[in-house]
Amino acid sequence: LDAELYYVRNDLISHYALSFNLLVPSETNFLHFTWHAKSKVEYKLGFQVDNFVAMDMPQVNISAQGEVPRTLSVFRVELSCTGKVDSEVMILMQLNLTVNSSKNFTVLNFKRRKMCYKKLEEVKTSALDKNTSRTIYDPVHAAPTTSTRVFYISVGVCCAVIFLVAIILAVLHLHSMKRIELDDSISASSSSQGLSQPSTQTTQYLRADTPNNATPITSYPTLRIEKNDLRSVTLLEAKAKVKDIAISRERITLKDVLQEGTFGRIFHGILVDEKDPNKEKQAFVKTVKDQASEIQVTMMLTESCKLRGLHHRNLLPITNVCIEEGEKPMVILPYMNWGNLKLFLRQCKLVEANNPQAISQQDLVHMAIQIACGMSYLARREVIHKDLAARNCVIDDTLQVKITDNALSRDLFPMDYHCLGDNENRPVRWMALESLVNNEFSSASDV
Repeated sequence: LDAELYYVRNDLISHYALSFNLLVPSETNFLHFTWHAKSKVEYKLGFQVDNFVAMDMPQVNISAQGEVPRTLSVFRVELSCTGKVDSEVMILMQLNLTVNSSKNFTVLNFKRRKMCYKKLEEVKTSALDKNTSRTIYDPVHAAPTTSTRVFYISVGVCCAVIFLVAIILAVLHLHSMKRIELDDSISASSSSQGLSQPSTQTTQYLRADTPNNATPITSYPTLRIEKNDLRSVTLLEAKAKVKDIAISRERITLKDVLQEGTFGRIFHGILVDEKDPNKEKQAFVKTVKDQASEIQVTMMLTESCKLRGLHHRNLLPITNVCIEEGEKPMVILPYMNWGNLKLFLRQCKLVEANNPQAISQQDLVHMAIQIACGMSYLARREVIHKDLAARNCVIDDTLQVKITDNALSRDLFPMDYHCLGDNENRPVRWMALESLVNNEFSSASDV
């Protein structure tokens, strides 16, 4: 097929083109990509292959990182099969583009499927002389000796012992995990909401450098089912719910745009202290554009209140809002300097020796434990999140992860949400069956 497929044209990314997982025939060993940039754009290039037995790591005729050429240029990607096995190899080419500053980056993922086949080798064997009566030793069909039997029996016994020890350790670990309670101390204001009562049970974190400041509880709540009825809330009702934490627009200074969608934006902002104007602190500021509808504004304010009033080391509730007349509504959250967890993990996929954001398997497990602790806290307080995903978490430079609300997520991550014919976008890949079929959400469907 003599055609060209554009992934970026006129500074706009074609997500539809990027979604193609094109098949590369076995006789095609080279892919050519045409690129150029109007201004200074730095890049990092990396590859992932799911079967190294069938195919070697792709090779390119350009450096792994550098600057995108200003003139129209072509670079080549070589896909070489090993010829050892028959396989369809999945290939991911990830191109990280950085414009002006490290915060303004774009990730392009190109997917290909390469067909690899095993090479046919002619095995030449010499015919045996039919007249010879020489005995040939066959190691395959020969009867095993006594020492060989003892060796195999010993190996089998060792494997059985190791398997039993692993099962015992797993049971002990699960038993100990049930006793670990990882909740933060609840302030006097939150305890008045009837969330829980303290007990004598103590807790500890699973990572040594994390402080032990959790609050134990006595029992688990019963399962609560909730319908998804955010659209029934009006804008006046949404503003009334957050009126007590509203602040003046003069206290907020907007800086860089961290994320931007069709009708919403997230800024890196500065919040001035109410009592001392000389004191400032960094913050996330969620707001909407001029073309946002009243329903979109209402949903942003309503969903932002999902975690309000909760206090836990792995939750990030809102602290203030700005709902002054004539101003676009703003939602303020504490600042986490490495930002959105999903975007951060995308950056970390290209693990290089000089990559300061390369993370280990232990770091990933530590992140998962933190998210599980936050969700355990929500379940005990009968709070239903409805949209737990990496896109609704944030992270700082100490790898502390916090769960936040899903306000503006549908706009900022449109590829993660799909409409099922009822004019409502849902995170289908992350939803439980009862949520999809009956539109019912609970603590069980969250996890």
